[in-house]
Amino acid sequence: MDGPHGSYIVLILSAGATFLLGSIPFGKLISQWAGQIDITRLGSGNIGATNVSRALGLKWGILTLLLDLLKGFIPLIIYALAYSDSDLELAILGLSALIGHQFSPFMRFRGGKGVATSLGVFLAIAPSHALIALAFFILTVYLTDFVSLGSLLAALLIPILFILSGKSTALTLTALIMAALVFFRHKANILRLIKGEERGWRRR
Repeated sequence: MDGPHGSYIVLILSAGATFLLGSIPFGKLISQWAGQIDITRLGSGNIGATNVSRALGLKWGILTLLLDLLKGFIPLIIYALAYSDSDLELAILGLSALIGHQFSPFMRFRGGKGVATSLGVFLAIAPSHALIALAFFILTVYLTDFVSLGSLLAALLIPILFILSGKSTALTLTALIMAALVFFRHKANILRLIKGEERGWRRR
């Protein structure tokens, strides 16, 4: 498919496939398989790694984390290696993965908070920035005991790093949009943090 129209078709099909991969609710599937439970009815009701860890144990939470991360990482790496490493096109795929995860058609357009999937996207796009944000997340959780706070600050740090390092407008804008989506899905956590009612990780 040569020419601009062929390029658009490849991008659209890739974005659709990335959205569908992103929408697979691995946390829910793992919980059903490993514990015969509906994770959406336990704890915070979220399908992410933190809630799965609290319900089933750390190893299942880590597995959920890795699978959710790969949903963002693998499609972008394949696209960049096999077709195009255009910042704009990779930004579109990254957003597709996150939106699929947060608004999964397999869960009536509900989903996870998108932290692991966002990390996977940024590991593919800007690995050094993603690793800095990951280290900042780990340090924040260690010092405060709040996974949600670490997630929010790491999500906010990525676009700041992109701006400081002179990343393209497409990538910087995408990082800002993804941070906003992560904040949106954490709105209940933000309220609990403000009220001093957020549950610490060590109290799982």
